[in-house]
Amino acid sequence: MGMQPAKSCVDIGIVVKDIEKSLDFYHRLLGLQKIEEMPLWFGTMHRLGFGDSFVKLIDPAKVPEAGAVGLDRALGFRYLTFQISNIDEVCAECEKEGIPFELPRKEIKPGVTIAMVRDPDGNVVEFVQRA
Repeated sequence: MGMQPAKSCVDIGIVVKDIEKSLDFYHRLLGLQKIEEMPLWFGTMHRLGFGDSFVKLIDPAKVPEAGAVGLDRALGFRYLTFQISNIDEVCAECEKEGIPFELPRKEIKPGVTIAMVRDPDGNVVEFVQRA
């Protein structure tokens, strides 16, 4: 049977070490809209909107150990992709803020430009712009 989508996107939850640094990155720098805070059984969720998607930053009551950082360091979810229309401005702002790049801005095929940065916890965040 398979799943039947109730909306046209997938949301993601990210457990973070320092909620203030993560909110600064995702909300202030990248411009995700702060929707709400909600208590959970293991911490507090800060729900941020991007288009129809939500990035749910989890501020845990007890911070767990971090996993391996980098695209090729471990199995599992390795990066989060945002399809955007202003990659040059976003990359320039990230550079200005000293955000580490996993992959500097690069055209990977005609009409498709990507860049990858790391968030405050070392998670890889990809930006994709299609012409």
